[in-house]
Amino acid sequence: MNFANIKAILATPIFTISEQPISLGELLLIPLIIYVGLVLTKWTTRFVTHRLTTKKTDPNLIHLLQRVLYVTAITILFITTLDLINVPIAAFAFLSGAIAIGFGFGAQNIINNFISGWILMWEQPIRIGDFLEVENAKGVVEEINTRSTRIRRVDGVHLLIPNSKLLENTVVNWTLKDSLVRTSVRVGVAYGSKAKLVADLILEATLAQNEVLTDPKPVVSFEDFGDNALIFEVNFWINSKVEGGLRVTRSNIRFTLDELFEQHQVVVAFPQRDVHLDGSLTLIKEDDNLKS
Repeated sequence: MNFANIKAILATPIFTISEQPISLGELLLIPLIIYVGLVLTKWTTRFVTHRLTTKKTDPNLIHLLQRVLYVTAITILFITTLDLINVPIAAFAFLSGAIAIGFGFGAQNIINNFISGWILMWEQPIRIGDFLEVENAKGVVEEINTRSTRIRRVDGVHLLIPNSKLLENTVVNWTLKDSLVRTSVRVGVAYGSKAKLVADLILEATLAQNEVLTDPKPVVSFEDFGDNALIFEVNFWINSKVEGGLRVTRSNIRFTLDELFEQHQVVVAFPQRDVHLDGSLTLIKEDDNLKS
């Protein structure tokens, strides 16, 4: 079989689209174009990502640019493929309308999540690295995809949350503007303790922690005369991106307080109950002989 025969076979029409014949050669050219286009898109995206990463660009901006590059490349690849095989885009107008109607009825949730994903990446109410609280789950955002967002929970479990859920429901973003978080430690001391001394010791234990900010300064308040204790509470700010930082700081304050209270003979209160009996109560001491 010579070159002329091969050329004739490749030029053989297979089918027509909008009165435009599609030959075997053009049909075989389609996967080659798609493969080359995807390889170039992947290489370009990696190159741009590497350049932006070395310049310490915001990872949320890098993620958004990756998505824009992929969508743009697919659109260009589709139009280029049709142009090379001489198929007018208008030939797909009816088919595109039918597909759009089908998606509108059968894939509403997918489209909703897709659009929500682009809104999240564009407006950035939630960014990669943010610490979120969604319903009863708390975790760090690791990736925002076009359909769902991946969150690593504080216990290490990964959650995939639909993007529409993050826009339609209440989401607590602990690090939306900054990583400053306020928390408190509450303690009760026994009646008879010197309130001024206790307040000074609590403030000293709080300021002893490196994580606690001095501006704004921690505030110690005498909350109440409780049933069994004098109740004190200290409110303070720390710079923490995860909830674990709050727990560790509160724990360290309590450890320091325990040592300071012991040094100054301050007793931490414990529950007490007074028992009142109606009538008389007689105590009987048994004779030693009876015991034997």
